[in-house]
Amino acid sequence: MSSPSTELTRRMAIYEQFHHISRWADTFNGDNSPNIGSSTIVPADVRLKNKAECIACEQVEPSISDQETNKPSDKIQRRLAQNREAARKSRMRKKAYVQQLESSRLKLAQLEQELERARQQGIHIAGASEAGYFELSGTVNSGITSFEMEYRHWVEEQNRLICELRTAVQAHITDIELRILVESGLNHYYNLFRMKADAAKADVFYLISGIWRTSAERFFHWIGGFRPSALLNVVVPQIEPLTDQQHLEVCNLRQSSQEAEDALSQGVEKLQQSLAESVASDLCSGNYRAQMVAAIDKLEALENFVSQADHLRQQTLQQMARILTTRQAARGLLAMGEYFHRLRALSSLSAARA
Repeated sequence: MSSPSTELTRRMAIYEQFHHISRWADTFNGDNSPNIGSSTIVPADVRLKNKAECIACEQVEPSISDQETNKPSDKIQRRLAQNREAARKSRMRKKAYVQQLESSRLKLAQLEQELERARQQGIHIAGASEAGYFELSGTVNSGITSFEMEYRHWVEEQNRLICELRTAVQAHITDIELRILVESGLNHYYNLFRMKADAAKADVFYLISGIWRTSAERFFHWIGGFRPSALLNVVVPQIEPLTDQQHLEVCNLRQSSQEAEDALSQGVEKLQQSLAESVASDLCSGNYRAQMVAAIDKLEALENFVSQADHLRQQTLQQMARILTTRQAARGLLAMGEYFHRLRALSSLSAARA
């Protein structure tokens, strides 16, 4: 049993502890506490309610920074536009390439059929009935036969390209689409020069005489084709207005073309004179084999003149395409095609009058 003093001490400690706890509770419950007020302690349910409202507001109205983050930049938009344009160009080039392949395939099939018919008949198919060109030996010159058929298809394709180009110019399509048509038209002329080079190897006299062309075209014939300077005189009025710089460059091109034409014409005249002398040498001797061998050697020079003339024509077309804008070049090609078409029409009308 504890002593009275120990018991008193224990009771005093319990009292002090109870009194301290009571004052601590009064601090939380009191309205006039100097240290912690009612504004500092927020009930749990109020805090949860405020937090829910904030979350709802954030879900309904995204912040300005979020909107700026989600908005694509102008650089991205430009890149997307460039990608779309590049894809569109690629599709157009692929479509044009496929069409060209299909057209070439059809041409090849037609040529093979006509060549086979020519072999079976064993006759020379003349390209233009008015020309009346036949081999004296009665044999078929396959190189000339192929050229005549290829040239007929070339004229048909030329008419189609001109119609397509005329429609495009009137429809005001984009420069990119028009550039594809211009390049296609130029390549069509380059194909003609390639065909003529093969024909010159088969029979250069046939090619340089121009009997594969219509009568009106032959009237303006020059070393296997048209004069580049004369064609510039036809095209330039149709592509006006030109800038001062364009006028200067076109005048320089016309002058250089005329100078090259004069040089080639003089060379052909000298070759004709030399060839005539070779053929006429020792006419009374009766032995002309040596003279014919010498004449045949000179024919290689004649083929070279034809090649140089076509090279001048091609260079003139390329320089004109470089000087002019896309739309001017399109109008120039259209004028060229229309000019040759009218010459062929004039030949048909002239033949109909006879």
